[in-house]
Amino acid sequence: MKVVTKDKGVYSFSPAHKPVEYVKPGELIILETEDAVGGQIKSEDTPLESIDWSRVNKATGPIYVEGAEKGDTLVVDILDIEVADRGVILVVPGAGILGDSKFEPRVKIAEIRDGLVLFDGLRLPMRPMIGTIGVAPEKGEIPTATPHRHGGNMDCVEVMRSARLYLPVFVDGALFAAGDLHAIQEDGELCVASIEVEGRILLRFSLIKHKAPEWPIVELDDHYSILTADEDLDKAVKLASEQAVKALMRAKGWPFEKAYMFGSIGVKLAINQGVDPKKGARAIIPKTLVTLNDLLIESD
Repeated sequence: MKVVTKDKGVYSFSPAHKPVEYVKPGELIILETEDAVGGQIKSEDTPLESIDWSRVNKATGPIYVEGAEKGDTLVVDILDIEVADRGVILVVPGAGILGDSKFEPRVKIAEIRDGLVLFDGLRLPMRPMIGTIGVAPEKGEIPTATPHRHGGNMDCVEVMRSARLYLPVFVDGALFAAGDLHAIQEDGELCVASIEVEGRILLRFSLIKHKAPEWPIVELDDHYSILTADEDLDKAVKLASEQAVKALMRAKGWPFEKAYMFGSIGVKLAINQGVDPKKGARAIIPKTLVTLNDLLIESD
């Protein structure tokens, strides 16, 4: 099994980055990851002005997946997520949904024991997830802190152990990278951080040839979620809604009007995060309504 260490990483998704490892479909690989602040916070007394913000949100990779070509779907099976025994959460004036409120910068260290995250006497069941995960865009570069069609910093709670992620491929090899693990997060990620933690991800890749989703898709046991993003949260929600209605039209052969109606009773909308450069939303569709094929578009 191949292992990519946490020192091999990037701060942007770009076709210009050279792969740090090559894998075949079906091959297992482990990615070791830094926490989102690059391990720079050692204690609750760490002054935030000492942090090098150019070293945050590092993603381990990129990984070249053999056989992946533009117009394909990269299928990512998240087989396991291991996290360290401590994590960090912070609040920074100007950041987060309430960033314009008056408050002091503050850091908190959270211990993680026996599957529980400890926070001021509260014991919260750990739910490890991957905050940043994606592939290279066709051209240019996108900072790892920004989500879009390529994936990126989606901060979606459903990108978790046992999930399957479908990403559109834009360049040969896909140039996949991932990092920014959270021991626990809720929808919205209200303060801009969660329990940021270093760890290890066990992954397996496969490919769907000549078809791809317009936006990343997460599959769990009973549903698919379409993950969208935009600077305007309302626009992100609209994009997710459009994707869901299109999928229902393909699945049921319905006209727009009927699929739009049914969206109000068959599709759930949720906020992934409202704090990153692009805000994230998702449309959740039960597998009883659509198949994977209804969510993918034939490549030109």
